[in-house]
Amino acid sequence: MRDNYCNDFLNYQRRDSLVVTIGGIPMGGTFPISVQSMTNTDTCNTEDSIQQIIKIADRGSDYVRLTVPGQKDVENLKIIKEGLNKLGYKIPLIADVHFNARLAHLAAAIVDKVRINPGNFIVKKNKTSDNASIKDYEEDLSKLRNEFLILLDICRANNTALRIGTNHGSLSDRIMDRFGDTPEGMVESAMEFLRICKETAFNNVVVSMKASNTRVMVFATRLLVEKMKLEGMNYPLHLGVTEAGEGEDGRIKSAVGIGALLADGIGETIRVSLTEDPEDEIPVAYKLVSYFKQRQDHDAIPAFGNYPISPYEYKRRNTIPVKFIGGTNVPVVLGSLKGEVSANVLQQFGWNLSNDNEWKFSDTAADILIVDNLTGELPLPINKQIVYNSKTNTEISEKIGEIYWINYGAYKLIKPKASSYYFISVKASELTNLEIEKIKGRKNLIIVLETDNANGYADQRAAIFRLINKNCRIPVLLKRYYTENIKEDFQLKTACDLGGLFIDGLGDGIWIENEGTLSNKEVTDTAFGILQASRVRTSKTEYISCPSCGRTLFDLQSTTRKIRQHTNHLKGLKIGIMGCIVNGPGEMADADYGYVGTGKGKVTLYKEKEVIKRNVPEELAVDELINLIKEYGDWIDPQ
Repeated sequence: MRDNYCNDFLNYQRRDSLVVTIGGIPMGGTFPISVQSMTNTDTCNTEDSIQQIIKIADRGSDYVRLTVPGQKDVENLKIIKEGLNKLGYKIPLIADVHFNARLAHLAAAIVDKVRINPGNFIVKKNKTSDNASIKDYEEDLSKLRNEFLILLDICRANNTALRIGTNHGSLSDRIMDRFGDTPEGMVESAMEFLRICKETAFNNVVVSMKASNTRVMVFATRLLVEKMKLEGMNYPLHLGVTEAGEGEDGRIKSAVGIGALLADGIGETIRVSLTEDPEDEIPVAYKLVSYFKQRQDHDAIPAFGNYPISPYEYKRRNTIPVKFIGGTNVPVVLGSLKGEVSANVLQQFGWNLSNDNEWKFSDTAADILIVDNLTGELPLPINKQIVYNSKTNTEISEKIGEIYWINYGAYKLIKPKASSYYFISVKASELTNLEIEKIKGRKNLIIVLETDNANGYADQRAAIFRLINKNCRIPVLLKRYYTENIKEDFQLKTACDLGGLFIDGLGDGIWIENEGTLSNKEVTDTAFGILQASRVRTSKTEYISCPSCGRTLFDLQSTTRKIRQHTNHLKGLKIGIMGCIVNGPGEMADADYGYVGTGKGKVTLYKEKEVIKRNVPEELAVDELINLIKEYGDWIDPQ
């Protein structure tokens, strides 16, 4: 069943899951969603690690994870734990293990939880897909099973929890040969291990599907939930968008991916992976968790009938193009302009009028502005759109060829002209099957879909599902209202409310109004950020940068800032900035260029998946990256 990943699409409720206790702190079941972070210190450096863990704990983290690339790191975990206990810190510790199953065995006797990556738990290069056989596959699984059973026995003996943490960027050759780097492959990678857990009645296990691509992360997690249901499993889920980046991009991207799942009650613990100090992730995570608590006991949402889309792959809703909205056009961004139109006000939306009356637009310029009046002598741009606000009028002065924004109730009282276009504003709950039948054949309408439901995400989704089930192909602009004064809060809430709808291909445009103190530019930039994070429209350079850990051998934060400073004008380019090879080459599989740490002070540069320059000295690597972009013809000089 394609809708089996969610308990109820109309009523917000948490997913049922087993309870897993990690160092005395439970997660799953009816317990609150927990939050966590990860150190970026050298795990062999006891003092640095302890001090950073204290910072993370003091910000309210429930758990903290440390990387253990070698045996000395594992052995030092015990010393770190003892040092924390002496200082009165009992925060559960999680060991992050890659490539070496034996390290997981050792760590399981020390820490409260072990995270293993099923993609590299047993490192073995399979034959190519042309020569691989069922026998090769079964032999690989047999070796995996033997090592994993040892780990489960150690975990049982020490009451240690386990996370099966699949990463899109580090799937095994065994999985890649059969599924490729797909959500299906990610899910099967975890299920190989979970089936052993179920068979041996080991229930102290958490599972995750992580990717830097929000679509892949959301689709894989939904598919995992369905697969687990079909096989009688309900293990708790850890959520995170890996390599989300820094600043507002990292926050919006994380909120889009994590929010799309929390909206359907999926997720028992989360990490917001930012290329910033680890402790700074915790307040952001708590804001996401807190926002979804407000959805309980929301107003009833009208039913939509059959679930009409696939939740495991991207397919945009089929709509007719109206002007440059809908059809195959990229989703548009709208803005509201109160009062009289002026050149100064238009600049806030990225519209810039030169002295010779020529328009220039920024990469994040609103496509459409809703204005209260059209007085003044400003020339109107050809490739953007001004829409007259007649929302409160039941009688409007028709002007052939113009577009009007009007309440649906008022629209029904006028005689619309075929030569005009109408943005009809309607609440999702009012868009009933009866009303859809009345308008579905019209070709000059754009629906502005609003909601006042506390669970507005589900309310708007249900309305669009009713449109699909009625074969109504009118484009839909998703509109939401806020009253925020803090930019981070605004970005997180809007991304949670709207990102998942675009991931599912349900919107033809985004319109956000905010009555707080944020500027029109901040509001407009956030709208573009949501579209980019949802992977439906690119308006700027995308940076796929990891949050750093003890494996990173260069200053990831300063390096990311330096690369951004030199390349943020390269609209549409994707640049991966990775601290190590664990997920680096894989997570940036769809990046145009990659910058990956491969040794102390050494960097390897990629063009897509191909290594171009190895072991570049760190002090030269950013310049060499720029030279590489120039060599392949993707460089433009900043204006």
